[in-house]
Amino acid sequence: MTGPRPTPTIDVHAHLLLPEVEEAVAGHPGHAEARSLDARRNGPAALAVNGPMVGERVPRLTDVAVRLAAMDTQGVDVQLVSPSPSHYHYWADPQLAERVCRLANEGTAAHCAKAPDRLSGLGLVPLQHPGLAVELLDHALEQGLKGVEISSHAPGHELSDPSYEPFWSRAEETGAVLLLHPFGCTLDERLDRWYLSNTVGQPTENAVALSHLIFSGALDRHPDLKVIAAHGGGYLPTHIGRSDHAWWARPDARGCAREPSSYLKRLYFDSLVHDPYVLRELVRAAGADRVLLGSDFPFDMGSDDPLGALRSALLSDHAFHAVRGANAAALLLKD
Repeated sequence: MTGPRPTPTIDVHAHLLLPEVEEAVAGHPGHAEARSLDARRNGPAALAVNGPMVGERVPRLTDVAVRLAAMDTQGVDVQLVSPSPSHYHYWADPQLAERVCRLANEGTAAHCAKAPDRLSGLGLVPLQHPGLAVELLDHALEQGLKGVEISSHAPGHELSDPSYEPFWSRAEETGAVLLLHPFGCTLDERLDRWYLSNTVGQPTENAVALSHLIFSGALDRHPDLKVIAAHGGGYLPTHIGRSDHAWWARPDARGCAREPSSYLKRLYFDSLVHDPYVLRELVRAAGADRVLLGSDFPFDMGSDDPLGALRSALLSDHAFHAVRGANAAALLLKD
């Protein structure tokens, strides 16, 4: 793919490990239970692979110089860095949850400050305590971060929960970016073999969470909310026709003002779908201005060559450069 490069190449899906967060939760009631649930959801074979996989990638997850060298190899100019979803700790009580989020926000900001022209960051908020979400979002923004990363749900709270309304309002008011990135799938042991917990679980959780946002009318009430759905939004964008059919056919599916597919053009999606034909369909369904380059750096379920994956979709030059960086630049690099 040739042509002008008016904007930097921007990867909006890249992660960071923060040892200080794990030190803060170690030994607390609930931590062992959460680890046990994670083990049941993933199964022993996945856990045997995950430890060495993450261990080998610790330098890229913690050392800015190593990160920048890897970005250079990939042809990525700028990363939007978010904490590893393993740092959510949605089991934590209010006091510990606030500490976790403040440490994550400050740690991410400090990491990005070592290369401010190439790294921007997202922090965390405690979805399990909706009453703290606005305060911790403000804290993230005060650190110079672009917004926060959230999971697909928290225990007892779907994203359609009315208790999140103040959070959506504050995010919309401030222009904060929200990266929707699931961690763990509630199908639990049904997915505990062959890494189905990730390959099936992650796109399922994306689809469920986005459906809660759409059908609840949250995007009607907050039309300027800036949500980036990781993993291309999971199954929803390519199977949205079933949601549209339900909206027309059933009165109980009329929680939103318009056809569900119309809301795809109010959301953003990363390009990490692992299939050029799916990526083309995502661009068709959401619009070329709503898809952003994403790699899941540096984990093994990501792409080591996000630009190559984008090229393989054979998009038009305009769409290619929009996804490569122009869309993210418009979203993230405004003064």
